[in-house]
Formats: sequence, C-alpha cells, structure tokens
Amino acid sequence: MNFAFASPYFLLLLLLLPCFLWCREYLKRFYFPKLDWVGRESPLFVLDPWLKMLIYGLMVVALASPYIYDSSSNNHKRGRDLVLAIDASGSMAESGFDSKDRFKNKYDITIELSKEFVKHRGDDNIGLVVFGTFAYSASPLTYDLSALSYLLDMTTVGIAGESTAIGDAIVQSIVTLSYGEAEQRVIVLLTDGYHNAGKSSPKNAVKMAKERGIKIYTIGIGKKSNYDVALLETIAKESGGISYSASSAEELQKVYREIESLEPSPIRSENFLDRYMLFYYPLSIAFGLLLFWVIWQRREER
Repeated sequence: MNFAFASPYFLLLLLLLPCFLWCREYLKRFYFPKLDWVGRESPLFVLDPWLKMLIYGLMVVALASPYIYDSSSNNHKRGRDLVLAIDASGSMAESGFDSKDRFKNKYDITIELSKEFVKHRGDDNIGLVVFGTFAYSASPLTYDLSALSYLLDMTTVGIAGESTAIGDAIVQSIVTLSYGEAEQRVIVLLTDGYHNAGKSSPKNAVKMAKERGIKIYTIGIGKKSNYDVALLETIAKESGGISYSASSAEELQKVYREIESLEPSPIRSENFLDRYMLFYYPLSIAFGLLLFWVIWQRREER
C-alpha cells in the first residue's frame, strides 16, 4: 500500500500555523492601577492557540485529500518496433503534391502526414531513418512520440544528399531495429525515386530483412513514372509487406490510414489503481475538536 495526497499544494497553507502563536488578534485596552494584578502568560503555554492550530492543520490535511492506494502497473510495451525511412533526396523538393497548397513540396507534406501517423502509434517504439545519397538514423527507437515529431521537423530536403540510396535506407533501418526487443518489427519506406546510390543493394537489404523477420511497407511518392514501381513492389512482397503508390497528399494520407489498420498499435501501458480516500478522517476529528472548543469557550464565559 502507498500513501499520497491528491492535492498536495494545499499543504503549503500549513506555513501559516505560526500565526496562531505570534499574530495576535486585536484586543481592547484595559487599565489597571497595579501591574501585579495582571498575570503574565506565554502563548506557548496556553491551550487555546494550540487547539486552533490542531483544528486548522487537520482541515488543511483534509483539503489536500490524502489517500492510500495499491498500484499495479503493466509497463510492458505491447506494440511493435517501427522505423520510418523517409527519402530526403533533391527530387522531394518538387511542389504541387498537395491540391490544397500547391506551394508545399512533397517532402513537407510527407513530414506533416508522418507526424500525424506517429501521433496514433500509442504503444509502438518508433525510429526515424532519413536517406538520400546515404542513409542515417535521425532518431533511435523511442516511445517519446513528441520528441520524434520534433526531430521530423528538423530534417530538410537534401540533408542526406541529392541521390536515392534505397538499399542503404533498408540496411540502416534494420540496424535501428536491432536495438529493439519487440517481436513485431516493421519498416515503412517512402521514396519518390530510383535506387541510384549507396553501398548496399536493395536485393541484399531485403534478404537481411527477411532473415530477421522484418516486414517492409513501401510507399511511392508522386507519379509512378518518377520512381521504381517494380522495385518497391518486390521489396514489399519479399518481406511480407504491401506496396502503395501515392500521387497526392490525399492518397498518402489514405495509405497511412491503411497501414494503421493493418498494423494497429495497442493502447499505451495500463495502470490499475485501487484508491481509498482518507480525507474524512482528519475532517471528522477537526469538526469534533471544533465542537469541543466551542463548548469549552462557552463554559469559560460563564
């Protein structure tokens, strides 16, 4: 069992307790011909302020809502390890991909929709690989989806060179996935060009993915004549994934939604909390003492 306060900031009111001893209320002046007739009492030895302090303290504790709880957490992440491999080659700077905003280029739209996709991956451990002439991991596998979205915004067209190294992108994605522990591992590869750079061939890269049980979804961006449709279909088929084509921002959005349905992400870790509120205990004692103080004051006045 654990103990906590639902509203702990109310406990700061306890700092006012010394006022019951030192912040004296206004009293009427009385004049005595002899000072010997007036007794001297220290506030530390008078019951009245201590009783008030006790009542006030109990009310503050009740206001802070104390409770005990038995918490059992399921912190095991039940999702999959997933890597977004995004083409940042020079051709991704082409505009006109979005019918609603012709000035936005393909890369900007891809980043926007990728961020929206990431937002719904509640329990997935997601990494980011950016590729052009070479491929690099822009983010390791992480559950911090807000940080991943920030890193997506930090990438730009041409950051990895002007060419398209699809083989290297897959290999780097596999390396990124190697640090995860999930049974299900997925790569979502987005490109708008032909493989024309890099050290690794797509064929060998796909073979590595198959050996490790990694599924690859490929998405061709833009007109089919501008990218290698046959290669993307082969990559997806060989790895057990699906190949898509997206000639517009609207189609890319639909593709992401379909991948979400095919690779659903479980709800993030569950917490089970058995809470038992305790505020009525100090509150009941405070009211009991308050009643005692009122009766006692009346008797003193008689």
